[in-house]
Amino acid sequence: MLAMPEVNYIKHLREEEDLSINEIARKTGCNWRTVKKYADGESFQETLKFTKRGMMYEEGFGEIVDCWLEEDMKLKRKDRRTSKKIHEELRNNHDFKGSYRTVCEYIQHRKPQLKAAKVERHERLEHPPGEAQVDFGNMTVVKDGAYKDVKALILSFPHSNAGFSYPLPSENTECFLEGLKELFHQAGGVPTYLRIDNLSAAVISIGKGDKRTYTDAFLRFKCHYGFEVQPCNPSSGHEKGNVEKKVGYTRNNLFTTAPIMKSFPQLADWLKEEMEKDRQRLHYEKNVLIDELWKEDKKHLKALPLTDLPIYSVKSTKVNKYGEIEVDGKKIVIHKAKMKQGLVLKMEWDRFTCFTNGGEIVYQEDRPYMNTTRAIPWNDILIDWEKKPRSVKYSRFFKYLPERVQAYLTIHPEETRARVKGIKKLLEKHTLDDIHSSLETEERLERAPHELGYILEAKEAAYPEKLTEVHTPEILLNYETDLHTYDKKLCPSLEGGVS
Repeated sequence: MLAMPEVNYIKHLREEEDLSINEIARKTGCNWRTVKKYADGESFQETLKFTKRGMMYEEGFGEIVDCWLEEDMKLKRKDRRTSKKIHEELRNNHDFKGSYRTVCEYIQHRKPQLKAAKVERHERLEHPPGEAQVDFGNMTVVKDGAYKDVKALILSFPHSNAGFSYPLPSENTECFLEGLKELFHQAGGVPTYLRIDNLSAAVISIGKGDKRTYTDAFLRFKCHYGFEVQPCNPSSGHEKGNVEKKVGYTRNNLFTTAPIMKSFPQLADWLKEEMEKDRQRLHYEKNVLIDELWKEDKKHLKALPLTDLPIYSVKSTKVNKYGEIEVDGKKIVIHKAKMKQGLVLKMEWDRFTCFTNGGEIVYQEDRPYMNTTRAIPWNDILIDWEKKPRSVKYSRFFKYLPERVQAYLTIHPEETRARVKGIKKLLEKHTLDDIHSSLETEERLERAPHELGYILEAKEAAYPEKLTEVHTPEILLNYETDLHTYDKKLCPSLEGGVS
C-alpha cells in the first residue's frame, strides 16, 4: 500500500496535469494497476490493521509448526508430516490444548508465506576444509606497450578464504584444464570437492537438479585428479559467492592499474607471489590469519597424482583451395600442405600443431589469441600531459612507456611540455618502439623532437646493408681477371697480329 503523499501525487498527476495511467506509471515507477486504483479511486479511507491473536501466535506453538514446515520442505512429499500428524505431535509432546481445525487454519495461512520466504532467503553455508570453488575473472595487463585482456582463473577455499590465481589467454577447455592443473600444484594438493558454474569449458548441457552432461576432457581430468564436482544452479552466483568475491578482490587490489606483462609464465609467477602475500592478513570473520586457516585446509587436500595429465584436444581439418586452415576463427596458410589435404590438429592452451595423417609435423605456431592486444590511446594521454606536464611522471600510464622515452620526457622538467608535444607529433608516423630505438645514445636524449624525426626518416630511407655472400669458393674470392688475354683473342691487330 502506498503512503498518502504518494497517493496525493498520483491524484495530482491525474486530475491537474491530465496524464494517462501509463504515463503516471512510468513517471512514478509504480505498477499501472496500483496507479489506476489510486488515480481513479474514490475511497481513501485508512485501512484498519489487526494483530493475529490466539494460542498459535501468543503461546509459541506457531514457531514450532514453522520449524516443522521448513524442515519438511527439504524432504520428498511422501516423507512430510500431514496436518493431522502435526496436531498429534503438538498435543502429545507439547501439551497443546487447541483443536485440529486451529492447526489446519494456521498451516494453510503460513505455508505459502514460508515458501515465498524460502525463494528470497539463502542459508549461511558452512564450508568444511578441503572444499574449493573456481571461476574466471577478466583482467587487463600491458604487454609490449599495448593493452591485453587476460583471463585469471581463480581457485578459492571458503573455509580459510585462501586464494590462488593463474593467468590464461582464453576460457576454452584447454585453458581451463591447464589452469586447474597449475592451481592444484600451487595449492600442493587436490580439493575434495570443486564447485563450478556451468561454463562451456566443462559443461555441455544442464539437466534437472545436479544432473549435468560434462565434456569428455573434463571427465578425464576429474578422474585423473580424483575430485568431486559440485555444480551451481543456473543464474545462482551466490552458490559460489566466495570465489565471486575473490575475483573482485583480486581485480581491485592487483589489476586496478594494469601490471606490465612480459610473458604468461612471468605474469603467473608474479600472481603467485601476490596471492601468497595476501594470505598474511586476518580472515574477514574469524579474526585469524588466512595463512593459519590455510594450513588446516591443506591437511584435507587429496594428494597430487604421480604424473600430470597432458592437456590438449585433437581435431581434424581440411586445407581449403587457398591452402588455408581455420584456427580459433583465423585463417592460416599451411605452405607444406596440399589443397584439400586432411590434417590433424593438436590444440594446446598456448599453441597448435598440424600433423599429416602419417604423423609428420607440417606447421606449429602460437594460437592466434596469444598475440591479441588493444592499443593504448596515447594521443589522448599525451594531450592531457601537454596540459599538465608536471603530472607526467606520476601518471599511471608513464610506466608503460619504453625506458628511454621515459627518460627523454623527464630529463629536463622545463622542456617536458615541448617534448610531450613533439612525441605526440612523431607518433603520427612512427611507433614508440621506433622512437625508443632512435634514443640509443645518451647524446640523443638532448636532441629536440624534430631532430629525432630527421634521424627516424633518415634511418627509414637508408639502403639495406650488403648481405654476406657465402656461395663463392674461397679460392676465387680475391681472384683478379687479366682482361689483356681477352683483348688478344678479340682484336689481334691491336697486339701486332694479322687480321
